[in-house]
Amino acid sequence: MKYITAIIKPFKLDEVRDALSAAGVQGLTVTECKGFGRQKGQTEIYRGAEYVANFVPKVKVEVAVAAAVADQVIEAIMNAARTGKMGDGKIFVSEVTNVVRIRTGEVNHDAI
Repeated sequence: MKYITAIIKPFKLDEVRDALSAAGVQGLTVTECKGFGRQKGQTEIYRGAEYVANFVPKVKVEVAVAAAVADQVIEAIMNAARTGKMGDGKIFVSEVTNVVRIRTGEVNHDAI
């Protein structure tokens, strides 16, 4: 199993969610966050306002998927989140060794 974390622009969230649903992802976690990468100190436009990007609003999307579909999920996120401009974000992929559903006690693939 893989745990995929994507940091994306906030206005791309609906497109990414739709792409993940189309790819068969049944659940995800979304967190609002702030950060910066290479665009540090450069001018950004967010909701029509121009400012120097010290900390840029971002959204973190996290999904756990079977290893067999991880590449398809990554591709779906990339295609949906891409604007072609600096600050589009990053995708991090980690191995998952164990998952347990609290309510039923199901483990691993049954728990996702």
